[in-house]
Amino acid sequence: MNNQKKFELYKNMLLTRRFEEKLTELCKIEGKIPGMMILCTGQEAVAAGVCGALEIDDVIITNHRSHGHLIAKGANLKELMAEIYGKRTGCNKGKSGTLHLAVPEVNALCTTTVVGGGIPIAVGTAFAQQYKKQNQITVCFLGNGSTDEGSFHEALNMAALWNLPLITIIENNVYAGAQRTEEITRVKDLADRAVSYGIPGEIVDGNDAIAVYEATVNARARCLAGEGPILLECKTYRWRGHGEADHQVYQPKDEIAAWMSRCPIKKLQEELLQEQLLSEQDILNIEAEIVKEVESAVQFAEESPWPAPQEALEDVFV
Repeated sequence: MNNQKKFELYKNMLLTRRFEEKLTELCKIEGKIPGMMILCTGQEAVAAGVCGALEIDDVIITNHRSHGHLIAKGANLKELMAEIYGKRTGCNKGKSGTLHLAVPEVNALCTTTVVGGGIPIAVGTAFAQQYKKQNQITVCFLGNGSTDEGSFHEALNMAALWNLPLITIIENNVYAGAQRTEEITRVKDLADRAVSYGIPGEIVDGNDAIAVYEATVNARARCLAGEGPILLECKTYRWRGHGEADHQVYQPKDEIAAWMSRCPIKKLQEELLQEQLLSEQDILNIEAEIVKEVESAVQFAEESPWPAPQEALEDVFV
């Protein structure tokens, strides 16, 4: 990996962290954003590593914990913030809110809150890419809970049978809602489920952005070579609950602290410092630049108009 890519991964993770910290402030402290808000804090390495290995034409299908995926894929930060505010200038004209974001300009086609609902859609886009002989792939981000849904198994079986250019990313953050993974399945490593469909399944350190990036580069090459789908299980942890109203009483405090000590941003930052690719001053400068970018997005959202009531049924297809 070249140094430029390392900087890109670091900045993407930091931008996602600061963006979501601002959302927490706007949601819980200032009360400006009502409704459920689900964050990916602690999981930034998966989004940055995977999307950093993709081209703009590659498609991603994501889930309710999508901010990091969209930012890393190149979504316009101002339009993303405006959408979460419900403003007319948002990427979906204020109609999606935080849980159903889509940014077709960067081929982030769908964010679904239906657990396991994304992978059948991803199979469809991967089939279209194969049918049209496009030099592109599809990536589907799933949580660990999704792998117990019937849709996951049916879709993966079809993707394998048709040799589709699909990378399925399981972000195993230990919990599905308020339940630990071992409470709902006896399968220790979810990557093992790939065996059932005759495709490779690999385990990746989900807190190591470089490891995630390299695994995705290899997986993408496999897809483009016509060798079919692959399953990557990124083992990570969510620092926050299933929504900002979740008090996380089911998550041991020492467990949270242990995973926070493995912060993916801090990990890459230390590596960049050790390799003398960044200085302490560089880090301060990057931080200031990102905070300014997030504040600019908030200002844009707050100054943007609300959608007019008569626009409610525009862009709705039935």
